[in-house]
Amino acid sequence: MDKPVCLIDTASDGKLCVQGSALQVLEQIQQPVVVVAVVGLYRTGKSYLMNRLAGKQTGFALGSTIESKTKGIWMWCVPHPTKAETTLVLLDTEGLGDVDKGDSKHDTNIFCLAVLLSSTLVYNSRGTIDNRAVEELQYVTELTECIKVKSSDEDVDDSNEFVKFFPSFIWAVRDFTLERKIDGKDATENDYLEFALKLKHGNLSMYNLPRECIQKFFPSRMCFTFPFPTAPENVSRLERLDPADLSTEFLEVTGRFCKFVFDKSHVKKLKDGYTVTGRVLGHLAKTYVDTISSGAVPCLENAVIAMAMIENQAAVKEGLEVYQSGMEKLKNSFPLELKVVSSEHQRLSSMATQTFMTRSFRDTDGKHLKSLEVINELFDGYLCQNEQASKKRCEDLLSSLSATMTEKLKQGIFAKSGGYDLFCKDLEDIVKKYNIQTNKEVKAEVVLEGFLKQKSVDSKAILQADKKLTEKEKKIKEKAILLEQEIKAKEEAQRQLLEKMEAERQSNEERMRQMKEKMDEEMRLQREEAERAMDSKLREQAALLEKGFQEKADRMSQEMEVFKRQNTEAESNRAREFACNCTMQFTYCKIILYHYI
Repeated sequence: MDKPVCLIDTASDGKLCVQGSALQVLEQIQQPVVVVAVVGLYRTGKSYLMNRLAGKQTGFALGSTIESKTKGIWMWCVPHPTKAETTLVLLDTEGLGDVDKGDSKHDTNIFCLAVLLSSTLVYNSRGTIDNRAVEELQYVTELTECIKVKSSDEDVDDSNEFVKFFPSFIWAVRDFTLERKIDGKDATENDYLEFALKLKHGNLSMYNLPRECIQKFFPSRMCFTFPFPTAPENVSRLERLDPADLSTEFLEVTGRFCKFVFDKSHVKKLKDGYTVTGRVLGHLAKTYVDTISSGAVPCLENAVIAMAMIENQAAVKEGLEVYQSGMEKLKNSFPLELKVVSSEHQRLSSMATQTFMTRSFRDTDGKHLKSLEVINELFDGYLCQNEQASKKRCEDLLSSLSATMTEKLKQGIFAKSGGYDLFCKDLEDIVKKYNIQTNKEVKAEVVLEGFLKQKSVDSKAILQADKKLTEKEKKIKEKAILLEQEIKAKEEAQRQLLEKMEAERQSNEERMRQMKEKMDEEMRLQREEAERAMDSKLREQAALLEKGFQEKADRMSQEMEVFKRQNTEAESNRAREFACNCTMQFTYCKIILYHYI
């Protein structure tokens, strides 16, 4: 993208809506995305930071008046500067606290969407991180009412699980002029942030609540303090200034900020560790915005279920397209030997399954994977087409090879004493040449059997008319002429049937193997996600104990016990679902075997 586009806007009825043009852009991005969103009060310079992350001087609109320039959420997708095969998605949000809007709920929704869509959330403020600045971040305290993790109808506080999927947090303090000192000692930017977020003892819930929420929801925190960028009279034209006109200290902090975002911001992931691509990000934005516009609360579990349905259906379609496009190319070379068609079927079936696995997620019951079993039906269809092509080729060949015999029959050359032996010799010559030229044809034996049956009428007539043979010899020859070919045709049909059955068996086993790998990977990601969340809670508990908040630390212990139990149950459920699916697949393979036997 050479410039930003509006992703989320406000419709005429005041409700948020997703722009179709932005969804089309995201639909084309198949790579994983790192999503960086900036939020903060209006007219605090958010857009400048986004432009710097995009590596551009201009792009997102910078306001030079008291009026907020950015409306809704604007998006800019650029190649990630340090992560190969990854797209950096920058989201510049509408300024919070704009007096013209007169709708605090709108601000909360914008903040909520920035949290839900991003992997790194940048909160931009001016001056210092004092109590007023923390209070202005009131939207953090409202997240428990604006976001649900689970789809339960019960009004349950599941905010303890926010840590699993919330973005990392950066507080960017603009126009910072104070000395960073704590108790008379120099402090780092992060020390300054943590000092500002310290809880106080006593009945100070209003003071502690926003700080508790930031610490609880955003365990990964970073702070950058930016000095004034330039002289006050030049701030209104910041985007047009030459770097030489900007403060060296400001440029240094901006450089560190960009490097940190590039190096430390992770690829966006859904609950359970599923990697988000641009296409999935578009679906998420649409799902969340539609939910908010309907008056409901966005639910992570519902969003994941909706994404799984969309992606799994698309994964099945992509897998089938891989198989069919490959077989359609192979069809241009029909007729082919059965083992060639079977080998290509197995290769393409494996590719189709891999394509499905790459895009699918949370298909623990194997419902969508099972849809790929239609490949076996498609395989039957291609085998039939190959057989038809083989049959036509064999019939055309026999027609050509028997043309001379047909002419002799018309002329009555075999209608004489000893004519039967002449007829048999000509027929043997035709069969010999035919077998040489159709050595690997799948319908060679069947077509030859049909040809010999057709010629048996002529054969019987010639045999009965041949006065050189006794009646006993005639009866023996009449019975033997087709017997050998019938046996060969049946043996060939049985061999082909077994080969086809083996190809389908191997395809089903390959699907199960890949599904197990996928399930193992998803369970590993789920465990890692739970371990990161638990580690965060342990650090939070240790900090509470260190600061003397024993009661809060005890509550945290209870939360961790519930958290561990829930994760153990979730992993057990996934394991059971997979085992059940394996049983169903094994039963299906046995049905195939019984069908062919």
